[in-house]
Amino acid sequence: MNKDLINRITINQDICNGKPTIRNTRYTVNLILDLLSAGMSDAEIIEDYPTLEIEDIKACLAFASQLSKVKTVHRIVA
Repeated sequence: MNKDLINRITINQDICNGKPTIRNTRYTVNLILDLLSAGMSDAEIIEDYPTLEIEDIKACLAFASQLSKVKTVHRIVA
């Protein structure tokens, strides 16, 4: 895991209700992952969101990778 990349992901309760964002902006990790899964390239994302950098996109992927390594998920029944 590249800590420099992961450090680009911030969680601030005052921004986007505490959702993981890129460098305390209003761009959520979820937004970038949705754009990538819809088939957009890194270049297309950066063209649409010029304040983003390629490292920001890599950080979103690294963050998602870390989340996927959770060993167990417990079902909560309400």
